[in-house]
Amino acid sequence: MSSATPGKDISAVEVTNVSPHGFWLLVGAEELFLAFEHFPWFRNSTIAQLSHVERPAPHRLHWPDLDIDLAVESIRHPEAFPLVSKANS
Repeated sequence: MSSATPGKDISAVEVTNVSPHGFWLLVGAEELFLAFEHFPWFRNSTIAQLSHVERPAPHRLHWPDLDIDLAVESIRHPEAFPLVSKANS
């Protein structure tokens, strides 16, 4: 007897808090902070838009309502990714 392939992990990423300075994401067991200073395109987003986040791959996050894709590494180390979009800032 063999087990079926497990389904998609629906709790892989969630918004845990939002402040005037940014928001926190729980990605697996790791909590990450996205400062609006480094990720300005999220600044004017609604809670619903921020909360609708998907994890299509372990190293990538996607916000379909905002058409934003980010590498998890760019959240961990924004200083290593100095090019910042000026859109919606």
